Amino acid sequence: MTGFLDLRQTIQRLEEAGELHRISAEVDWDRELGAVTRKALEQKGPALLFEAIKGYRTGRCMRLVTSILASEARLRQVLGFPKNASNKDLVRHVLETNRKAIPPVQVDTGPVKQNIVTGEKIDLFEFPVPRWHPLEGGRYINTFASIVTRDPDTGVMNVGVYRGMISTKKSISVLLVKGGQHWGRHFQKYADRGQPMPVACVIGWDPMMDFIAGSPIAPGMCEYDVMGAYRGEPVQLIKCETSDLEVPASPEIVIEGFISADPSTFEMEGPFGEATGHISDIPALRPAIQVSCVTHRDNPIFRGTLEGTLPGSTSENGFMATIQRSASAWNILEGAGIPGIVDVVCTPITVGVNIVVQIRKAYQGQPKQIAAALWGNSASQYKYKNVIVVEEEIDPTSWEQIDWALAFRVNAGEGGITVFPGIFGSVLDPSTPLRDRDVDQLGCAQWNRVLIDATRNWTFERRKEWNDERFPPTVRLDPLDEARVLARWDEFGFPKSNQ
Repeated sequence: MTGFLDLRQTIQRLEEAGELHRISAEVDWDRELGAVTRKALEQKGPALLFEAIKGYRTGRCMRLVTSILASEARLRQVLGFPKNASNKDLVRHVLETNRKAIPPVQVDTGPVKQNIVTGEKIDLFEFPVPRWHPLEGGRYINTFASIVTRDPDTGVMNVGVYRGMISTKKSISVLLVKGGQHWGRHFQKYADRGQPMPVACVIGWDPMMDFIAGSPIAPGMCEYDVMGAYRGEPVQLIKCETSDLEVPASPEIVIEGFISADPSTFEMEGPFGEATGHISDIPALRPAIQVSCVTHRDNPIFRGTLEGTLPGSTSENGFMATIQRSASAWNILEGAGIPGIVDVVCTPITVGVNIVVQIRKAYQGQPKQIAAALWGNSASQYKYKNVIVVEEEIDPTSWEQIDWALAFRVNAGEGGITVFPGIFGSVLDPSTPLRDRDVDQLGCAQWNRVLIDATRNWTFERRKEWNDERFPPTVRLDPLDEARVLARWDEFGFPKSNQ
């Protein structure tokens, strides 16, 4: 089995691998915990288990774990790969596994039912939810929560990751976009029926759930089926207490509730330190989960994450997006019948907004076809804003090589740069004017997307003096010269490690 059984086994395995740090000194949930997490991310540190949180030394929940997936090594461990596995190996594995399914099975009960809290006993402030950043509007309880909803037409459940802030002790205000997000489509269907939408927030289970819930799984396909394929066995599900939704049997915490489309039920939400590394939009009245029940394990461990990527400080979401968004793009390109795809790379720092596609070039229009296929797919709503296409001799994981290709393969006046304006995009992108992020007016945000074709231009004439190629030869060594020099490397007084 690839996946862990639950959060507690995850913590155990990370600790055994030297990838977990326990913090026993008291830490304030208000800003200080987030600051510790940010500094650890900057130092590329381990996962963090806070065991002494101010105001939570006793009570319902006393511990918090974060940064479980915030490194390439830990992400590879979760996926069952060695630390030195290549980007291509991981992306192909995710691409292929995302297409598989092992349906879940229903069980009668599980550890998450050890405590059932309803009515006036519900108090979300009993959990050590941080205010992660000083400019955030409140305490975000849903950062790495997996949100379960059900399509009222098909009955298929969806599991996604969406932000949510504690508004009152019994409510969570959320950013819910009707256009693009799967739960937004469900919400619209319930609104059309005049019914509130049932919701279940799963906090702290197998990190595979976070990995899949934050991925662009195709509409109509249940993430539980895909999780089973990754884990190699069916996910065990149990019924919620107050709705017909189903959740895993052994997470730390499940928050059940309902969201209404009635504006009178909306509550203030935001701002939030978003994936972009910027503080998000201004506070506004938004839909809110009215909590109907909380179930949790004995002595639960709260699971959260510090969102936002900055140079030198990458979030868990960034590392997940590196692999999942690369795999999703590769799947789109294969489905469009585009030949010659060699590798697809999204880097953690942009969370999939920038993407590099490496190809074996077959025809001049190939890069434009790649961009068109990506931009026309619903998976690109928040991703693939800037597409760079390189040829197979350019390593798409090396920004040094990409930088060289941008300098000497791109001619903006010869079709090297293409701008596609006014297409659907991310409401969170601060480079997009507020007028183009008016979801009420436009339905979704509008992006101006860019293709940078860093491949050799096939409209150039071949030259005999260039060995019948369109571009002059590079200064790379002739293989015979290189072999002859390396054979004498010791004689030249260089250490062998420099070969």
